[in-house]
Amino acid sequence: MKFRVERDVLADAVAWAARSLPVRPSAPVLAGLLIETTSLDGDGLSLSSFDYETSARATLPADVLEEGRALVSGRLLADICRSLPNKPVEMSVEGSKVSLTCGSARFSLQTMPVEEYPSLPDMPQASGTVRSDVFANAVAQAVTAAGRDDMLPVLTGVRIEIEGSDLALLATDRFRLSLRELGWDPAATDASAAALVPAKVLADTAKSLTAGVEVTIALSGSGQGEGIIGFEGSAGGGVRRTTTRLLDGEFPKVRTLFPSEQLTVARVDRATLVEAVKRVSLVAERNTAVQLAFADGVLTLDAGSGDEALATEQIDASITGDDLTTGFNPQFLLDGLTAIEAPVVELAFTQASKPAVMAGVDSLDGEADLSFRYLLMPRRLLS
Repeated sequence: MKFRVERDVLADAVAWAARSLPVRPSAPVLAGLLIETTSLDGDGLSLSSFDYETSARATLPADVLEEGRALVSGRLLADICRSLPNKPVEMSVEGSKVSLTCGSARFSLQTMPVEEYPSLPDMPQASGTVRSDVFANAVAQAVTAAGRDDMLPVLTGVRIEIEGSDLALLATDRFRLSLRELGWDPAATDASAAALVPAKVLADTAKSLTAGVEVTIALSGSGQGEGIIGFEGSAGGGVRRTTTRLLDGEFPKVRTLFPSEQLTVARVDRATLVEAVKRVSLVAERNTAVQLAFADGVLTLDAGSGDEALATEQIDASITGDDLTTGFNPQFLLDGLTAIEAPVVELAFTQASKPAVMAGVDSLDGEADLSFRYLLMPRRLLS
């Protein structure tokens, strides 16, 4: 194996492929990055990683002088490539080592037994495409409510629902729920499928595939744990693919949690509310709520109790319906407010003890954008 490639192109591709390497691999070879060169159908270089759950493969243009493959420490190679001078890089296999030369910098890396490295799963057949920037934005909003408790693995995923040209992303940790709906271009107009994807993998993948115009989504299996989902996009003159095994288990039927009626609706400048919640929550003890009281065109925020520090702040609000006082976990409230990008946030309630539904609005008298909704359970207020 021997090839030459531009430093920036290599460093970017190595960093991308190495990002999903396991911290504690079940086998030493899984800490490796597989380097393969081919001159068939045009010169090319591919870099791959795999931990039996998630695979990543980046192909990029290179001047291939000799075909071959080698397996080296992925994290070490990523660190080296980041530090190289801005000059072409040449890599070759010399015995049991890989030699890397860039300008006057030279490195020698010990290889791992490439024959012990597992075969990467095939990319499933394409299910459709979506604009990369839209997809990254949608995923970032959806994962806001994903669980982080490994004891409840189903809730650490994002459920992707496909119905024709409509794509929906749902996540919940039992205390909040996010729903993001968007359009995409399906391979079949009558497409109907669902998949439960690990939230962290989905978030990292969507963010990393924004260099190209669109992302291809490929789904296989029944949508349960035995299936895989793949994502493909272009970058650096090549192609990047990620596959991951779907989570096993039944995702809760959460859509019914969104109420069909609204008895109190409040609209507030989002940035003003974010800053107010941050200030007031400074005195909120752990696991206590920030109180929100909506009345007479004013939202009053309170936190703290008894002999401890207290905080209160009032901001303008457009309120329709009954006066209402409720409370929320301040961090969960801030997460939802941050995920909403519109200048105005709408908070809709049925009653104080029921969940609030948050959505973005372009103006105080505009129509709410329901493509992203964030449902938040209230917290018990201290008496």
